[in-house]
Amino acid sequence: MGALIIIAPCLISPFYVYRGPKEKEYKTSEALLNLLSEYSDRIKLFTYPCPEYELIGWPRPPMSREVFMRLGMSERAKTISEFIGRVIAEEKPEKIVFIGVKGSPTCGVFHTTSSDPDKFDHSFLKEFHRLTKEERIAHYTEILKRSGFRIVKGEGILFEILKTKFSGAVYVEFDKDNIEESLKRLKGVLEGL
Repeated sequence: MGALIIIAPCLISPFYVYRGPKEKEYKTSEALLNLLSEYSDRIKLFTYPCPEYELIGWPRPPMSREVFMRLGMSERAKTISEFIGRVIAEEKPEKIVFIGVKGSPTCGVFHTTSSDPDKFDHSFLKEFHRLTKEERIAHYTEILKRSGFRIVKGEGILFEILKTKFSGAVYVEFDKDNIEESLKRLKGVLEGL
């Protein structure tokens, strides 16, 4: 096997995004699929189960790394990392490339989210689930502000585990707010395979 590209599921299927997809998620998915298809003779694509969906379901309000830690994400991320490890062991790829999401509490490669978990209103989990897509998109920034949510340097919960287990892999962070730059960075990695 050539290279195994292990990619956060919401980058390929934007419907996993906590609030539901916006235009940038659709554009990210289309652009990534187009780019990856150019290398289909050299790569195999692997999307793992979405850790946040597995733990909370969908839709879900924006939550920081600390909130997810309190909700038990460490165990879910460990299970998913074991699944990824088993696939790697069985497939024996020559190279491994992980693609994560800038600012994700679970799949952030170099940037994750942070907030005071004591300020998170857990009752909003059920309320957010009942909102329509339009209502979720209209209110998610208000939730971010109210909880003191911010992007910080550091790994998401799953990627912290992955970087320890697979230190020889290549890690790429995809920024959905800067698709072109992210595509250039990824293309440079793919060209080197």
